[in-house]
Amino acid sequence: MKAEGTIVLTSSEVRSLLTLDTCMTAVEQVFKLYGEGNTQAPGILGVHCTNGGFHIKAGTLGLKRSYFAAKINANFPGNPKQHKLPTIQGVVLLADAENGYPLALLDSISLTILRTGAATGVAAKYLAQTDSRTLTVCGCGNQGNISVRALTKVLPIEHIWAYDVDQSQATNFALSLGKELDIKIEVAHDLATAVVNSDVVVTCTTSTTAFIMAEDVSPGTFIAAVGADSSHKQELDPLLFSNTKVVVDLLDQCESIGDLHHAIDAGVIARDQVYAELGHVIAGLKPGRTSEDEIIIFDSTGMALQDVIASVAVYEQALIQKVGLRINLAA
Repeated sequence: MKAEGTIVLTSSEVRSLLTLDTCMTAVEQVFKLYGEGNTQAPGILGVHCTNGGFHIKAGTLGLKRSYFAAKINANFPGNPKQHKLPTIQGVVLLADAENGYPLALLDSISLTILRTGAATGVAAKYLAQTDSRTLTVCGCGNQGNISVRALTKVLPIEHIWAYDVDQSQATNFALSLGKELDIKIEVAHDLATAVVNSDVVVTCTTSTTAFIMAEDVSPGTFIAAVGADSSHKQELDPLLFSNTKVVVDLLDQCESIGDLHHAIDAGVIARDQVYAELGHVIAGLKPGRTSEDEIIIFDSTGMALQDVIASVAVYEQALIQKVGLRINLAA
């Protein structure tokens, strides 16, 4: 293959090239491939800093050609208020896995938000009650926005409660997204009341203490826990993991950095009591929801293969549409 340069793609270009529908299809495909054992296990590395940290996630994937992607994400929760910068910043390197050539450098913010929300939607497709109509979203930023959009693509959601520690954020979220989706969204002034009346709960926060309590979750609820992507973060009461069907994106990863690891540390659940990885459910190796009353938790810490396949989708569209700046890194 003749090297033709590395394509550099900005956040706005990534958004223009990757729709949520395309991303959900790609994410479902990659979880299935992983569940069938048709991919290598992805890798992860975490580096902690004083005010945040860096996550490095990497993996390879054989599609029409063999790809490698490594994502370096900075996660600094205090950025918006202290520095007027996004909480998450980073870059994805997409390379040819057969010769190592760097094919593209992509801004990772939009890609991460999209593939994470896509995973929530795909998980709900297999694990939520099919007639789920009520939803509580915790965290009314970009991730909460995409999560709601993904969930409404697979479930007949009619009523949403929006919760955020910044009530003005929740109010703006409810007004703007409710009008756009033509769904009733109201601010949750009492989180417990919203949760107990919800068929689906999704948490997308940077919390380091549990705020979804076991006693507030009704039978049949599907919970997508998205925010705990490092060992010090926590959103769910460990007691929720008792007598609950627990599905994870990656067991090894969730055992060390997800909400699952807090429940394991508390002695509420053991590793071998985790029901399945999502890929096994999608691949048909294990059934998803088997009763209307079971509470199902999806512990989502972010699988690197999601980044690989989402990056590939962006890159291939960039080639077709001739989008992005080409540079020669070896010049």
